Amino acid sequence: LPPQFIDSTSIFISVFFFISKLSVGLRGCNLALIPTFYSRNMSTTEEHFMYFAFGSNLLKERLQLANPSAIFHSTGRLKDYTLNFGLWGEHIDNRWHGGVATIEPKEGEEVWCFISTFSLCVQEGVDRGMYCPLEVTVETSDGTTLLCRTYQMNHFHACLPSPQYKQVVCLGAQQNGLPMQYVRKLEEVQTNSYNGPSILDQISQVMK
Repeated sequence: LPPQFIDSTSIFISVFFFISKLSVGLRGCNLALIPTFYSRNMSTTEEHFMYFAFGSNLLKERLQLANPSAIFHSTGRLKDYTLNFGLWGEHIDNRWHGGVATIEPKEGEEVWCFISTFSLCVQEGVDRGMYCPLEVTVETSDGTTLLCRTYQMNHFHACLPSPQYKQVVCLGAQQNGLPMQYVRKLEEVQTNSYNGPSILDQISQVMK
């Protein structure tokens, strides 16, 4: 075959596999929530982005287990969203043995976070359709606003978190000096009765 035909075929195959993987990661996403996200913020040439960390990722040791490139920037809040706990399907086993955190729109509510700089563009579960990337405007602790990337759970089913997961979330909130009213709200979250091993064991070793 002529060299130019071979090059064209290779490009076509590469594009085909890229689109196939992308479609899996976006399955179930509400694309209306991210109209310009891929065009502006998820370019393949992008090396760093601002990440809105909530849930277990509030605890720096937990976040850096999977993403050692994360660098703390500031704390902040996302208005008109609320924190919920659940899973991306019914009757699913996971490493936390219970529901994990996600955010959902809710007028008048707010979710506090810490904002970090990432040099990675891959979030666990996105390629399997469990999470969808989301662009949000966050108000930082000094009153400025930042455009951040976060991830929202697809096919959400409410589910109580394990005591271990709740403990990590509360430790992270305290570690980052989030408002006491928000910390107390997290402490009031009900949990399931799981009392076996979990990722908390690994995190506890790092924190020693």
